[in-house]
Amino acid sequence: MTDTGRVWLVTGASSGFGRGLTEVALRNNEKVVAACRTPADLDGLAAANPERLLVVKCDVTKADDVVAAFARGIERFGRVDVVFNNAGLVMISEIEGTPDSQHAARALFEVNFWGALLVSREAVRVFRDLNPAGAGGRLLNVSSSSGFVGMPIMGLYSVRAAMEGFTESLRLELDPAWNIKVSIIAPGGFKTGVHQERTPQFPVPSAYSGDGRPSQAVRDAFRTGSIAPGIVDLAVEAIFKFSKLESPPVRWAVGKDSIRSARAKIDQVSKEMDAFESWSDNLESPH
Repeated sequence: MTDTGRVWLVTGASSGFGRGLTEVALRNNEKVVAACRTPADLDGLAAANPERLLVVKCDVTKADDVVAAFARGIERFGRVDVVFNNAGLVMISEIEGTPDSQHAARALFEVNFWGALLVSREAVRVFRDLNPAGAGGRLLNVSSSSGFVGMPIMGLYSVRAAMEGFTESLRLELDPAWNIKVSIIAPGGFKTGVHQERTPQFPVPSAYSGDGRPSQAVRDAFRTGSIAPGIVDLAVEAIFKFSKLESPPVRWAVGKDSIRSARAKIDQVSKEMDAFESWSDNLESPH
């Protein structure tokens, strides 16, 4: 795999990070299989890049759609070098305020966990079995700062933590000879559109409402947009640069807010480990 002329497969390509990274790859003379639920959203971009952009309809929760997206990319471009596993949904709700029967809550898990898993598995198969021998590939699984650090009203979105867990395990399962590099991309707050009115929000339970309540403060930050200081166009340029690293890290926190929250949690966990380490003394068999 070379630094130029690579073939990307981007899920959730119609907006946010997916759309931005698609545009960056095209500007850098690379090819893109743009997978999304509404291909018409990319009609203008496709018309401007007929030789290097293939737009495919893909619901990542459907295994047949995922397999077909990769197959069409290989048919058109001969291989897939980089997968930006980006499709995702966001929901704003306190844990107590989200009914189990809500379709939106179930759909979030289907996309953010099962969809990411289906794309990851197919990416590995394609990199190993269908790409030119030894070429391998890069899998970039998009998580969030919420995948590592919980926060009020984002409890369901924190299913990203489950995606991070399977990504770490997948990375350890791969034979190094396959030359498949896997990383977690964990952005903080960026203005991707998820903080707009189309994001599902459930009413605040009465016990959680009122000034000074933690969840109310975060809801206010979402409403004003102050929780999303990052600029998507700058982030996707950095992600494109990251995609070329020969030895990428397991997890990359993108944005100063993501870094701050991760460091605060690491510090908290370290202090708690030290404080309670002795509680594990004598809990193991001496033989």
